[in-house]
Amino acid sequence: MNASGEPGRPITGTPVRGFFERPLFEDPSRRALERVGVIDVGSNSVRMVVFDGAARSPAYFFNEKVLCGLGRGMAQTGQLNPEGRVRALAAIRRFSILARSMNLTSLTMVATAAVREAADGDSFRAEIEAACGIEMLVIDGEEEARLSAQGVLLGWPGAHGLVCDIGGSSMELAEIGDNSVGGRVTSPLGPFRLQQIAGGKAGMKAHIGGVLQDLRHSLPGDYRMLYLVGGSWRALARLDMARRNYPLTVMHEYEMTPKSIRKTIDWLKDRSLKELRDRTGTSPDRLALVPLATQVLRPLLHVFRPKEIYVSSYGIREGLLFEQMPDSLRARDPLIEACRHIEAANARLPGFGRKLFEFLMPLYRNAPPERMRLIKAACLLHDVNWRAHPDYRSESCFDTATRANLGGMDHRGRVFLGLALMNRYKTNGVDGRMAPLMKLLSEEEIRQAVMLGRAMRFGAMFSVGGPQAAGELRFFPKKKVLELVLRPSMKDLFGEVAQSRFAALAKTLGLETRVRVGRAQNGKAEGADD
Repeated sequence: MNASGEPGRPITGTPVRGFFERPLFEDPSRRALERVGVIDVGSNSVRMVVFDGAARSPAYFFNEKVLCGLGRGMAQTGQLNPEGRVRALAAIRRFSILARSMNLTSLTMVATAAVREAADGDSFRAEIEAACGIEMLVIDGEEEARLSAQGVLLGWPGAHGLVCDIGGSSMELAEIGDNSVGGRVTSPLGPFRLQQIAGGKAGMKAHIGGVLQDLRHSLPGDYRMLYLVGGSWRALARLDMARRNYPLTVMHEYEMTPKSIRKTIDWLKDRSLKELRDRTGTSPDRLALVPLATQVLRPLLHVFRPKEIYVSSYGIREGLLFEQMPDSLRARDPLIEACRHIEAANARLPGFGRKLFEFLMPLYRNAPPERMRLIKAACLLHDVNWRAHPDYRSESCFDTATRANLGGMDHRGRVFLGLALMNRYKTNGVDGRMAPLMKLLSEEEIRQAVMLGRAMRFGAMFSVGGPQAAGELRFFPKKKVLELVLRPSMKDLFGEVAQSRFAALAKTLGLETRVRVGRAQNGKAEGADD
């Protein structure tokens, strides 16, 4: 339970400063981040994303992609794929009309390797700008690497290591740490480029090995963490999930090891394209590039020797949003800011989450920072599914945590949060659909999640005005006593249901209960000295 105290001295619920700063999405100066649009013209796909970016962890208001294949065949012809040009123009025409109808606060269109390197790249840019009335920014490889790395930082404020972004025609690497981007390089290791390498398997291996050694000389650091960005890496991760029968299919922050990746690469050799498509739902065009991408990834793991590998759903588009964020917003925790935003939009009593958190603080005074984040998030989300049917409310809570677009939280954190929220509404275990996900948690983590759920279950119903308006929890760790001190004017709130839930909480913690009526002081109950 991560709590301690001196003999006879209770741990009380004094609010911890800094946990619940005023949410920046309420600040009028931040409303400029609403409806931020990005059109990303890549070598393989053209995509428009519109962010509802007022919170630190943005929601995707609109997200559409067309696999145009602009860079297909370019290594041989030197020009953009003719069919790809037609499809890209049609897609961008559509996106420009949609953008105007959405009244976006900003819209940025960027083009990467294919357009910047093709002989007809300038004419294509001029054609797009004339037809759609939107400026196309053609960025170089280092800028592409920087923006992709910023996208990773949007989802992982504490990320530290190396970002690898693979597109159709290029692959970029960038160092990240201390919430900023360091050294960065670009390379011609995109799958479309590799299709034209001569010399068969030996020639391909020699070419990739030589390029990677040059990249290693440019980035000589020790990178324990590797963050993978790009459609080919996401497709590979989806295949890794299929091979492992992994129970959670959320792509962002999916963790792999070098050993797991090597097993998946070998596993792919014996699988047909149809089988892989049926198991993962990945498009044939995307799957076709995975074998070439894996020929880069296997030696990359050998050259840079990362120990932990994560998949990022955030990349260049999110990096452009990060670019527009003020430093004060960049510094915020994306998970907590997103939960604040969800609470404000969906809870019956917005602001109650903070009161609930402070009421429960005696139980978590010495919890480590990562656990404290999840406790805060749970309190903020404890009631956002209240409109769901009572028979399915607990399941809805679980799905909110495990499937929602929440940044800054790994898969174990998602399941922990989901289990806690589920136990906020029911106490009879998990159903068959959820059971496989429990394998991601240790027995102690499951116990902690159930404990948090039962604590919220008691605190949330104790008083509509906020649990601290009715009483105060006091925790005596050495004596194994959980005390509830009631304000005299509020003692009748401690009825049968409240008593039952308080007893259930104490039983989960292995504590004895003590209830007393104290005198009110500064709006809180004060118990007699122990």
